[in-house]
Amino acid sequence: MTTENIERAAENILKAYETRQYCAPVRELIGETIEAGYAVQSILTKQWLKEGRRLCGRKIGLTSEAVQKQLGVDQPDFGVLMADMEYADGAEVPFSKMHQPKAEAELALILKADLDHEDVTYEELVEAIDYIMPSVEIVGSRIKDWDIRLADTVADNASSGLYVLGSPVRDWKDIDLAAAGMILKRNGEIVSEGKGEACLGHPFNAALWLAQTCARFGNGLKAGDVVLTGALGPMVPIAPGDAFEASIENVGSVNFTVSQDR
Repeated sequence: MTTENIERAAENILKAYETRQYCAPVRELIGETIEAGYAVQSILTKQWLKEGRRLCGRKIGLTSEAVQKQLGVDQPDFGVLMADMEYADGAEVPFSKMHQPKAEAELALILKADLDHEDVTYEELVEAIDYIMPSVEIVGSRIKDWDIRLADTVADNASSGLYVLGSPVRDWKDIDLAAAGMILKRNGEIVSEGKGEACLGHPFNAALWLAQTCARFGNGLKAGDVVLTGALGPMVPIAPGDAFEASIENVGSVNFTVSQDR
């Protein structure tokens, strides 16, 4: 791993974003360490901020055992969320903005306090949550044919893409989120199912991992941040014209359609 190779990997991913001509696995340039992957991700983030995009939160990836098995990895990762990735409940989302897309349903959190030290406790995390929402993350990969290992997905901003948020739930403290069932439908057919416990045992466990990890990297979570806590079931492919609806028990539902443009 060299600085030159890290920069080349970042250039390859950025070019894939722009052209949708997807690149070879970047592990061929940077090796398979998570540190190299985050070094590439950092270059992407700085470039996006330089272009005027606004950082609005983080996403946690690879929290579901099912998704880990799909991708052949064994630990979580995280990526950044930019404000222009977000879509509202009921939106038509342009397929042309997606990259080899797949959908996964998850719980989103909005924070009301900073979480910027490495020893954040579970209790501090819970007190910092303003409200929760059902959400669908539209993941994507700039790596050709999703040929990824851990370093590849970390470098590629945790295989992030776009996301759709449902309605806020402010009275959430009595909801058993670990037991809450999730159903994801595509064109009216159930295509993915799971429970909150699929996300590291509880979505808040994933959020705690994120808070501690981001602080360790020197970029703690901030009040107002969106946190996508990770998939509650297997991700499923998206095609132009698809209609999706995700429901999380006692939390609510969120839906979107996909445009026909390619």
